[in-house]
This record gives sequence, C-alpha cells and structure tokens, in this order.
Amino acid sequence: MKWTDSFHPYAAITIVFWSLAYVFTRLTLQVFSTFSLGFLRYFIASCALIVISLVTKMKPPRLRDLPLFFISGAIGFFLYMICFNQGQATVTAATGSVVIATVPVITAFFARFLYGEYLRPLQWAAIVIEFLGVAVLTLLNSSLSLNSGLFWLILAALELSGYNLIQRKLTKRYTALQASTYSIFFGTLLLAFFAPTAMQEVTTAPAIQFVYLAVLGIGSSAVAYVSWSVAFSKAKQTSQVSNYMFITPFLTSIFGFLFAGEVPDFATMIGGGIILSGVLLFNLSGVRRKS
Repeated sequence: MKWTDSFHPYAAITIVFWSLAYVFTRLTLQVFSTFSLGFLRYFIASCALIVISLVTKMKPPRLRDLPLFFISGAIGFFLYMICFNQGQATVTAATGSVVIATVPVITAFFARFLYGEYLRPLQWAAIVIEFLGVAVLTLLNSSLSLNSGLFWLILAALELSGYNLIQRKLTKRYTALQASTYSIFFGTLLLAFFAPTAMQEVTTAPAIQFVYLAVLGIGSSAVAYVSWSVAFSKAKQTSQVSNYMFITPFLTSIFGFLFAGEVPDFATMIGGGIILSGVLLFNLSGVRRKS
C-alpha cells in the first residue's frame, strides 16, 4: 500500500495542526474572548473553504443529508466549543487534558455498537497505556480538580466523539472535503451569534494577532478538519484515526517550547514516551472487523 493511500499521514497532519492550535489559542486569548475567537477561527476557515469549493466545483449535499451535516456542525464546533470553554473556566488545564483524552476511548466504545468495529485486546491495552501517558504528562506536576466544570468537559468529550462517528458515516457518502466543509459551514453559522462581539474586538487587535488567527482558521481548522475526514475515509476503523488524539498533549508541549518558550519538563518527556509507545503498540496490533 502506498503511503498516500494510508490514513496515517492525514491523521498526523491534523494532530500537528490541532497541537499548534493550543499554543496559538493561548496567544490569541490575550486579546480575544473565548467565544469571539471561536467564531473568528471558523469564519476564516469557512472563507477558505468557500474558495476551495468554488475552484473544485464542489457538489452541494443532498437534501436528505442536510440534518446530518447540521448535527455534525452543531456537535463538532458550536456545542463542543461552548462546553469546553465552560469547563476550562472552572477546572485546571490538567483536568481538561485528561478528560478530553478519553475521546478515543469513547469513540471506540460507540463505534463497536454503531459500526460493528472491534478492537483486539492488545489495542485496548495500548489505549490504556496512552491514557496513562497523558495522565503522567498532565498530572505529575499538577492536581486534578473536581467541580461543575468536570460535567461540561465530559459533555465536550462526548460531543467530540459524536463528531468523529458522524464524520465516519458522512465520508461513506461524500468526499472528505465535502464532509468537513459543510459541517464547518453549519458550525460557523451557529457561531455567528458571537459575531458582533468578535467584530468589536478585531478593531483593537494588534497586527500579529491576525497571523495567529490565519494559522488557527486555515491550518488548524480548514486544513486539519479536511485531513481528519480524509483519514476517516481511508481507515478501516474509526478508532484507528481517533487514537491519534492521544499524541496531542505531547506535541502541544513541544510546540509550546518552540513558539512560546515553554520548556518541557520531566513529566512531558516521560509521559510523551509512554504515549508514543502506546500509539506504536496500537498500530502494530492489527485490526479485527466484525464478520
């Protein structure tokens, strides 16, 4: 099999851009509010995808599939962002990282019942190893916080898992570009509720902030989500793709050092090594489909 026919490079591209997003989000939140940033990020992504859709003469979705695209946009962008921001407002960053790290596990669980996808015991063991790596990376020098924010973060993890499962379904009927583009369009439409505040904040933002917004909108949104959908269309299992999300906390630490001068500590190196070993074990364990 050619490397370009595999889901691995496309999943890796997404994870790199999503990891960058954590760093650039911290930089942009110095100027923009969380909800304004959410709208601006996906508005820029929608503008880029509109150009791409016109150039490629993308076909519109069938009327009967519009509700599914609406749900994908509502869950994957609008509701997820609100729940995640609400949760992060009252819990530590470490707690948020651990809860969101459950997304591949939740996705694999529901994919078993919805799509008949089964994981081998070694793959479940790999998921446990990866989750432990995330816990080491985020909690070794931090503490777990328990309050109402935990409820919001659990909802956010469920919503992101739901988005993964819907994208798996959509990429069976549409191209990856169509599946992600129309989902982002609907998500942006819902996020337009925050447009007035966002426009006010844009007028006072320094020039460098527009560079950060471009990276978040074009790279971490348009390119990343299209690549994510391509990965789902090429993978035999949903969990093969979602499993890559375990790498995000480790890569975020590396990019934090490169772009924000945040020096990785001992926990990052140990946790990152555990995560990577788990990812390697998962992908070497093979796939067993339900007959």
